[in-house]
Amino acid sequence: MAETEIGAIREILASSPRPPDLAGRRKRLDEVFGSFPLADGAHAEPADAGGVSAEWTSTSSADPSRVILYLHGGGYVSGSIASHRSMVSYLGVASNARTLALGYRLAPEHPFPAACEDALAGYRFLVGSGFDPSRIVLAGDSAGAGLVMATLLALRNEDAPMPAKGFLISPWIDLLNSGPSMTAKAAVDPMISKAYLDDLAGEYLHGVDPRTPKASPLYADLHGLPPLLIQVGTAETLLDDATRLVARAGDANVRAILSVWPGMIHVWHLFHSRLREARAAINEAGAWMRA
Repeated sequence: MAETEIGAIREILASSPRPPDLAGRRKRLDEVFGSFPLADGAHAEPADAGGVSAEWTSTSSADPSRVILYLHGGGYVSGSIASHRSMVSYLGVASNARTLALGYRLAPEHPFPAACEDALAGYRFLVGSGFDPSRIVLAGDSAGAGLVMATLLALRNEDAPMPAKGFLISPWIDLLNSGPSMTAKAAVDPMISKAYLDDLAGEYLHGVDPRTPKASPLYADLHGLPPLLIQVGTAETLLDDATRLVARAGDANVRAILSVWPGMIHVWHLFHSRLREARAAINEAGAWMRA
């Protein structure tokens, strides 16, 4: 069953290649995943998070004191609240928490460090609204996972109150794209290639050194960060971003769990309505966040 489901998703991706233009890529991402429904009983409400566009999702049974601040993926140039709305609502249900998805500014219109500034503003909005940092989880996928790490590093550097945990899906945390899996997994990854990531990094960095820790947290000192859960699939060119991040976290005495999912592709969670492993990964993360 699992191979049949992921095989069907691979066929869908192959039949609908990524448009060459940025506007087309943004529209495709929103149309494909934005059509998925919210979790049962969940409702969405727009918000202004310290000047950043945002959206609450919640259910009647969610613990109102607990919140996930979610930072979507899309290579810093695409993705949106709409593209990730459904998946984020399911993550909220699994964790019994409210979610606040952040619509941070995108490159190339707003290059680095605009997204980092918006992510930090979103966190400060929650704390300023009365949420206890120990009841906040930062979460994100791909580039959004990189923003999670950048936000945690900024908070630590400011000696600001830290959130309870950080949850990362298929993290992109090395904008040099130097991991061996960039080559080793190229033939099995239907979504992400080194050439594509190199282009995205150029759009986002706008001339900034890709080794800058705030842009590429792999090159940062990770000491003092809260516990991390990193989920990644074995069919990802970004596999080594996840494995190297866990190793770096361990070197810095940060508690980190690496959850590797055989055969899964980049951010497979987005396909939760069609993929059993996506639902299982969301439930795994939810249980970890509730603990």
